Amino acid sequence: MALFGTDGVRGLANRDLTAELALDLAVAAAHVLSEKGAFAGHRPKAVVGQDSRASGEFLEAAVVAGLASAGVDVYRVGVLPTPAIAHLVAESGADLGVMLSASHNAMPDNGIKFFAKGGGKLDDALEAAIESRLKEPWERPIGGDVGRVVLDESAQERYIYHLLSSLSVSLKGLKIVVDCANGASSRVAPKTYIRAGAHVTAIHSTPSGLNINENCGSTHMESLIEKVKEVGADLGIAHDGDADRCLAVDHEGNLIDGDFIMAILATAWKANGTLAKDTVVGTVMSNLGFMKAMESNGINVPTTAVGDRYVLEKMIAEDYVLGGEQSGHVIMRNFANTGDGILTALQLMQVVVSSGKSLNLLSAVMKRFPQSLINVKDVKKEKLASSEKITQEISKYEQSLGNSGRILVRPSGTEALVRVMVEAESNDQAEKIAGEIASLVRSELK
Repeated sequence: MALFGTDGVRGLANRDLTAELALDLAVAAAHVLSEKGAFAGHRPKAVVGQDSRASGEFLEAAVVAGLASAGVDVYRVGVLPTPAIAHLVAESGADLGVMLSASHNAMPDNGIKFFAKGGGKLDDALEAAIESRLKEPWERPIGGDVGRVVLDESAQERYIYHLLSSLSVSLKGLKIVVDCANGASSRVAPKTYIRAGAHVTAIHSTPSGLNINENCGSTHMESLIEKVKEVGADLGIAHDGDADRCLAVDHEGNLIDGDFIMAILATAWKANGTLAKDTVVGTVMSNLGFMKAMESNGINVPTTAVGDRYVLEKMIAEDYVLGGEQSGHVIMRNFANTGDGILTALQLMQVVVSSGKSLNLLSAVMKRFPQSLINVKDVKKEKLASSEKITQEISKYEQSLGNSGRILVRPSGTEALVRVMVEAESNDQAEKIAGEIASLVRSELK
């Protein structure tokens, strides 16, 4: 089985993702990039960061050791969001970035994400090359050719400056709650929103190394909704463990997911002339209501496979400036080449302030189609593509839904499961069809 999924290498820390594997991946990455000419003519440099997981401490040490032993100078930036690493790689001219994080996964998991020069994620071919080079014999540098390790103490402040420079208005007067998921945004997000002018209440912002994503953050919105109502906030922001995504709630506690956020940004940007080619890039998981809302507003929505890397590839290829996923990964190429939850929140709040409208009113731009999503675990997801019985069942329900619904069945790129998603005009219909397809997937892919 391939090590790399849609978002790097991920697994149970110290069981699947060991210190030995982290070190070997770092060495292999250095070798592959060197042979591709990435380090030509200069001493190579890497930026390494982590989220707040306890396992990130030993995994970071292993990655740093691997890179330095391969002759790469390493700049350690500590606990920062994943998009901060992407930005710092680009800003500093580094040749490589490494982030230790399993994003929204539970604490026992961890992951390794690589960034190329310029801050973009490595393409599939480079990841495959790295995997193929694990544990190969190699000539080790000695003396002054070994890499040096530096603690970059200004990294956080430089990232915050980058975030704030995206704003053209003050957020003064806006009262918000931010859920930091006890993760990588715990220090950066509240500080950034306060400096942008907002009145900020922060929750789940005291990471212990063990509590990241634990009943909080973008996968558990209940406490954010409760706090927004309790303090009478204008809106709430929820980040995941590594803060590359953003979900929101309005003052009534209604969920504003990535599709709503993109719809709000797209219509605002089209109105002020900054939405390139009147297009926003979605994925096959984008809600049908989002598609219809954009169509009615004269905005095109090309779609890609699930994964922000595929969204970005489409955006770069066609020179689009806005795209993302329902999960809250939103890419705004005017400011960054990766999904950034804090940046997304700032831009969303800027529309609220500039328009003089509440988030609740702005979200009326689209009506979400009821959606049922079932994750079918403990199945052989690689057999999905060859199952004629599942294909026929999906086709049958697609015909019954017509233009009033949608079905998507796909293997997860990061977990051992198959996702079944159904959208329909009613919750009951969506849940019924999703349940029947999920049951068939469970029995056919045993």
